Amino acid sequence: MKSSEMINNIKTLLNIEVKLEDMKLENGTVVMADSFEKGKEIFIKTDDEKVAMPVGEYLLEDGRLVVVEEEGMIADVREVSDEVPAKEDAKEETSDLKDEESYKEEDGEMAKEDDMMRDMMGRIQNLEDAIADLKADKVDASEDDVELKENIKQELSAPASEPIKHSPETNSGTVNQKVFAKSKVRTTLDRVINKLNK
Repeated sequence: MKSSEMINNIKTLLNIEVKLEDMKLENGTVVMADSFEKGKEIFIKTDDEKVAMPVGEYLLEDGRLVVVEEEGMIADVREVSDEVPAKEDAKEETSDLKDEESYKEEDGEMAKEDDMMRDMMGRIQNLEDAIADLKADKVDASEDDVELKENIKQELSAPASEPIKHSPETNSGTVNQKVFAKSKVRTTLDRVINKLNK
């Protein structure tokens, strides 16, 4: 914990009012800090609470530039002048040197990536060729299916050599009936039913 944080915590615990300065950013957002100096905490003021200022560079209404490199902590406060771009140019020059070194390291990696890319392109071409062969086989098979269907249609549409005729059986005069209980004594009802069946 930083000393300024400890002091603020002690002041809060002792109910001593901590006065914060309010300033507006160029876009109208209200920010507050103990004082706008290097190493002090900075917050964005909202209706309910205060939110730690995100990392970045912010322009205040009075023309000063606040640099936040660690969330909620002021890294630098400076006047916007011609020197600021010079500092950034120096950073860009050092970053250009680092970029050149990284390019040299990346050249070896790029060569590996190029080899991998060529290998992948070869594999893709092989797959495309295989797919084209499968499609050609499928077209040939569908042509064979069409020929087979045409042959079946022709065979089914041709008339049969001999028409089918119905030939009923000629012996249909008597009906064979089974007789159950032949030795049974016949009643009047049995005789009536026998007469009706004949």
